[in-house]
Amino acid sequence: MTTDQLELTQTAKDGKSSSGALLTTPAQAGTCSEPADLPTRRRPLINPTVEDLVEMMRQVIPIRQYKDGVVTRGTTRVLGRLLTFPGDTWQERWEASGADAGVAWIQELVDADPRAESTARNDLTSAILRLLLCRVVYPSYDFLTEYIGHTLFPRTRERVTPEVFTKLYGAAAELKLQSGQRADGIRVITKIVLHTGKGADELTTQDLQCYREWCGIWKHRTERGVSAAWDMLRKIGVIEDIDFRVGQRRGQESNQELIDHYGIKNPEMRALLIRYLDERRPAMDYVSLRSLAFVLAGLFWSDIERHHPEQKDLRLSKEDAQAWRERVRSRRDKPGELRRDTWSILSAVRAFYLDIQEWAQEDPYWAAWAVPSPIKRSDTLGQVKHRKLVMSEIHQRIRARLPHLPVLVNAAEAHLDRCAQLLAIAETVPIDETFDFDGATYRRVITNAARRVPNYHRIHKALVENIETGERLDAEVAEDEAFWAWAIIETLRHTGVRIEELSEITHLALISYRIPKTGEVVPMLQIVPSKNSQERLLLVAPELANVLARIVSRLRAKNHGTIPLIERYDQYERVTSPPLPYLFQRMTRGWISQNISSSTVTTLLNKAVALAGIVDATGEPLRYTAHDFRRLFTTEAVTGGLPVHIAARILGHANLATTQHYLAVFQDDLITAYRSFLSRRRSQRPEAEYREPTIEEWKEFQDHFELRKVALGICGRPYGTPCQHEHACIRCPMLQVNPREVGRLAELVKNLEDRLEEAEIHSWGGEIEGIKASLEAGRAKLTAVRRSAAKRQSGLTDLGIPTTRVRD
Repeated sequence: MTTDQLELTQTAKDGKSSSGALLTTPAQAGTCSEPADLPTRRRPLINPTVEDLVEMMRQVIPIRQYKDGVVTRGTTRVLGRLLTFPGDTWQERWEASGADAGVAWIQELVDADPRAESTARNDLTSAILRLLLCRVVYPSYDFLTEYIGHTLFPRTRERVTPEVFTKLYGAAAELKLQSGQRADGIRVITKIVLHTGKGADELTTQDLQCYREWCGIWKHRTERGVSAAWDMLRKIGVIEDIDFRVGQRRGQESNQELIDHYGIKNPEMRALLIRYLDERRPAMDYVSLRSLAFVLAGLFWSDIERHHPEQKDLRLSKEDAQAWRERVRSRRDKPGELRRDTWSILSAVRAFYLDIQEWAQEDPYWAAWAVPSPIKRSDTLGQVKHRKLVMSEIHQRIRARLPHLPVLVNAAEAHLDRCAQLLAIAETVPIDETFDFDGATYRRVITNAARRVPNYHRIHKALVENIETGERLDAEVAEDEAFWAWAIIETLRHTGVRIEELSEITHLALISYRIPKTGEVVPMLQIVPSKNSQERLLLVAPELANVLARIVSRLRAKNHGTIPLIERYDQYERVTSPPLPYLFQRMTRGWISQNISSSTVTTLLNKAVALAGIVDATGEPLRYTAHDFRRLFTTEAVTGGLPVHIAARILGHANLATTQHYLAVFQDDLITAYRSFLSRRRSQRPEAEYREPTIEEWKEFQDHFELRKVALGICGRPYGTPCQHEHACIRCPMLQVNPREVGRLAELVKNLEDRLEEAEIHSWGGEIEGIKASLEAGRAKLTAVRRSAAKRQSGLTDLGIPTTRVRD
């Protein structure tokens, strides 16, 4: 027996550590060692000495005994290291030794062992495995993340409540989790079991929240697997029957909580800010209230306390006020970069002082704080200039994106058609069979997990693999993303609604209105109160009706003829709506229907723009936001003849000036001045220029319109201008194709394809370039004509009667 073994054995017989403390079990830790401060660990029921530990370890996993049959070398080294640190329990020594912080200490023990590195490491790994399985110590999530022990998690599931883990595997199959989702969820549950000392059937939502906070806030890691673990535990009845997202939602914070985020040290100033928010809160929405608290407590007073700790009231000196104004112009997170919202910050602080001065006349509480504002009116004069610059940038943004809107719409629709065709073909092809589509060869495949355990989760309906590139694509997911990207783009551009209003559209919002005079029934779309708490009704155009009808049909087809009732969480106002049949909902995580979030809308838009290949003048990808479509809708409507005040009512703007900011058109004063200039010039020109035309001139004018008629339609060039494209009508953008001539146009396109094939055979380089240009233009015109004809033929669409059901 080695010296270490003798010392360790003697200590075990005495029942005390080298410091004289009893060798008891790990006490209840009280927290999960993360910032959540949640009491998640339990107290073990055993009180082992070293000999008891060895016997327990032998029962867990048979170990190789030495001639005196006491302990292995690995166990001796680990326990001996723990005994060198202070503590009354093994858990306290484990934490005091720094073992919870990571696995670097294991390498130190390996380096100090004279034996081969692989042998020493195997002994230590085996010892640590037994310590954790016997619940001698409760490892932190840091240790479990860095520790590489391939048998620890499987052994834990075999030893600790194995029947519960069997149920969890069954719940994963019922939830139709994919292999990666199931593995991540089971791994999270195993980590929590090891960390807390509980069984899998004793876990709570508090334990999952503690792990989630460690992932996201404390360690800035992804929380992959938490949602799957939550749903599996919920399925077998271990935790409450609430959705994962619902369990993570935070309600609106009180004014005290909003102010306390910024650590105001002066109690009187803290009370002042809280009372000020109490006065302002009834007239403000929650987002604006949070912004106000951030400005007053975060950017203003916490900065004053940081740089001027002696300041006790609102009376700032000129020097201190000037220093704060200079600091607030720069961003803290990006030193050297100026803020774009400096003027709004200065205005909010100035309003804070002026409000106190006004309220002091009625309430003596405010009189003690009424002092001159350090922000003068002259300090905010630059706000007008800043607004004009922002308006100019918005107008330029609209002008840059408006010409590309048809390209984006066509690309989104074409991508949806392609994904739908690929899905339809892939669903009919047997597994492991190949098929050709769009110039590529695909093979329908399934995952390895599905092959091993066929009943574990659904076999992918349309998982295909490109044989040439080896890239795998879930055609069902691709079609789903393509459909919702198309639906979002079409709805935004035809309604001009805000992004939160888009997600709030329900089946109940589709109503019918009968015109009193004519008796005609027209569909209307109800937009619920949003930013300005103003409800409005929009006329549903045929194009929009087609989109909404396809959404309704899709949701009913996937949910047995009904539209699921789901709850919508407003991440800005932090409130949850009652269950409603929202239209913009889709299956997430493979088994739960949820409302499409703002981040998902942005992601789908970015993918659609990338597929369309839209770039700006510098060649960089042109980014579209949901609010861009609101501005584009306004610009197109007003330039098309809709009065500005009607557009304001449609958009829900309380101020007409707000609508005018959305218009990327000339200002009214410029238009008025130019018209006056034309009137003055006309009055100064000879009257002979404004005479009645002669018979010959009128005949020439009429002949011009006769010359505009071509085989495919009408030429749109203005009077008095010659043909600039040498009568190459199929290439000319001025050609307006008659829908009745779509057959002729198709024949021309087919003829051009034949000519191109002949030119390529004979290597007629110049002819090839010319035919390609004509062929590309002809195909574009043919696609546009067919799309327009299909929309006209669609006619009225039956949206059905909204139905609701009571949730069980």
